[in-house]
Amino acid sequence: MFVLKKLFQLREHGNPEAEKPFLDHLDDLRITITRIILTLLVSTVICYVFRNTLMEVIRHPVEKVWNQSQSTALAELKPRPSIETWEAALEAAGSIAGLTEAQRDHFINSLGIDDKDFAFHVESAFHYRAALPITDKVQRAEYFKTLPDIPEELRKQLLALNEGDPNARLEAKGRMVVMQSLNPTEGFMLSIKLAFFAGIVISFPLLLYYLLQFILPGLHEHEQKALFPALGIGFLLFLTGVLFAYFIILPNVLNFFYEYNGELGVQNDWRIGYYISFATQFVLIFGLAFELPVVVMTLVKIGILSHDMMKGTRSYAILAIFIIAAIITPTPDAFTLCLLAVPMYVLYEICIWLSYFHDKKEKTRMEAEERERLERLLDGPTPAPASGAQPRGSEDDEDEFDGPDPALEDLHSQAPEDEFFENQEEERQ
Repeated sequence: MFVLKKLFQLREHGNPEAEKPFLDHLDDLRITITRIILTLLVSTVICYVFRNTLMEVIRHPVEKVWNQSQSTALAELKPRPSIETWEAALEAAGSIAGLTEAQRDHFINSLGIDDKDFAFHVESAFHYRAALPITDKVQRAEYFKTLPDIPEELRKQLLALNEGDPNARLEAKGRMVVMQSLNPTEGFMLSIKLAFFAGIVISFPLLLYYLLQFILPGLHEHEQKALFPALGIGFLLFLTGVLFAYFIILPNVLNFFYEYNGELGVQNDWRIGYYISFATQFVLIFGLAFELPVVVMTLVKIGILSHDMMKGTRSYAILAIFIIAAIITPTPDAFTLCLLAVPMYVLYEICIWLSYFHDKKEKTRMEAEERERLERLLDGPTPAPASGAQPRGSEDDEDEFDGPDPALEDLHSQAPEDEFFENQEEERQ
């Protein structure tokens, strides 16, 4: 209730001429919420049709982390296989155990891999996977150095693999990138959740329009014209935050936790439900954080904030930004916190400059209106005097009415006495 009262006071502060009773504010809020829910429902249904594409999009950062880690681990191999070739070689290496040399060659040729070194990569993957139970890398290196009956080129390849330490577990990529569903209904619920978050992104301009229309009711025509460019800027900022998080921040955060888990000896078999919740919240948080200029400039527009106030409280704003970033960031590490807080602070500084130009523009407009008002007062027509009368305050008036006439004063002072004596004379007669 306290929040609602503050919100309604904000509406009235922004539009003093549009004051309404409390129940009317509630009715406007009901209409706004209904519009938002219907918009989200329609956008969610539209996005659900493209659920397979959305699933590929949301998996892309994880696949990027996997490919980056494997590519780094395979960088020193000579010849160096592609990631796809290495994955195929690992799968083939798990199937050739127990086969004779002729049977191995026949099996490898039957796979149809277009790589002249594929048989060599399969042999390397086979010996490397066989040595994985030796967990110590130094002991494993000694094992490869003393492994009998292998060519020297293969020995060097195994030592390079031991140094790079790629993930050679079967289905390791599938467990991390494709992930696992541990609930029969989890896939369907995740599709709905993913479509809902995608619906928020594509319908954000309408959602922002409904919110601004509720907070700033009774806009004039010129203010309504200025609202649509503001909506475009707000959506552009939101989309910038989403793309910034998706392409830059999210892959780095995932790579950090992937390497950290690997150093602890923890396998990165991520569950798809937790990952989608984490990724969607992470991306939306950055998108909403980039809406800071829209919020601040709205408060400046309705007079709650000003340039001097924002400039004077910059240090408090920085502290508040870092606290908010620490609360809304879905990860507890300082690196991610800074990746969110620093852009927010830059946007806040941009808001200070925008508020400066806004205050300057408003001051110029008020001065122009004041000059125009004074000019109208000075150039206005003077009322014409009545015919036969002279204007008040002229010199003739001052001479004519300089003071009362002494003769008239004597006349008025004597009139009562004369009238008294005449009445006495009539009574005697």
